[in-house]
Amino acid sequence: MSKIQSKWFYLIFLALVWGSSFILMKKALIGLSPIQIGALRIIIATIFLLVIGYKSLKKIKREQWKYVFLSALLATFFPSFMYAYAISGIDSSIASILNSLTPSSLFNLLLIYSSSYYKYTCILILKGADLNPNQNYWFALLPILSSIGYACNVNIIKKYLQELEPLAITTGNFILIVIPALIVLFFTGFFTTLEFTEEVGEGLFYISILAIVGTGIAKVMFNKLIHISSPVFSTSVTYLIPIVAVLWGIVDGEKLSLIQLLAGVIILFGVYLVNRKK
Repeated sequence: MSKIQSKWFYLIFLALVWGSSFILMKKALIGLSPIQIGALRIIIATIFLLVIGYKSLKKIKREQWKYVFLSALLATFFPSFMYAYAISGIDSSIASILNSLTPSSLFNLLLIYSSSYYKYTCILILKGADLNPNQNYWFALLPILSSIGYACNVNIIKKYLQELEPLAITTGNFILIVIPALIVLFFTGFFTTLEFTEEVGEGLFYISILAIVGTGIAKVMFNKLIHISSPVFSTSVTYLIPIVAVLWGIVDGEKLSLIQLLAGVIILFGVYLVNRKK
């Protein structure tokens, strides 16, 4: 497979996998709390990555570990919890559209918000609040914060970890945050007070799929995509993720108005134009 073919293969695969991750988190929330989902996602993915990538850890140089740790915090640890909480408060399809802000750098994000695209982001959120009055649309801020972390992470990997193989970066990421995740999970009462019911079993099933495929395998592939392409191309996967996520949301009965769809399209197009200018 040529480099160009590989780039597009990774891009499409990641769009399908990460586009499905929102509905998996939504299903897992039936039996688990948002904080349990975030912690379990990290822990299960760490176990999987240790099995396939523990040998790659010795390739990480001492001076690179600080960047691996920063990458882990920005792109894995905090987003794992923030997205779980976001989907507990708003529709998964809305969270996926807000995730599309990732392709911009922090500077470009500020440009978007100082332009007319700010009002379309507000329309997307406010119309959702009108359509779903039982949902808390303050949670919409969490995907936006996560998108900033994702954008910074891509540049960290491209600038400081370019020579390090993707499996080493990903395994190193999770090794550094698994202990905090275990501590967080312990204080949720998961090991002491949680009763194993059918809902909990289903939640564990969905979060296991998300952790292994949507986090472990997908993170390795994404880091590989960053290595063989530009930061803008690699993060453009977030243009495709909402398409998959919105389709899953419709199948699951989520309400999405025509105005919201148009606002989402305009946001995606605006982010694309900003990056094209760059």
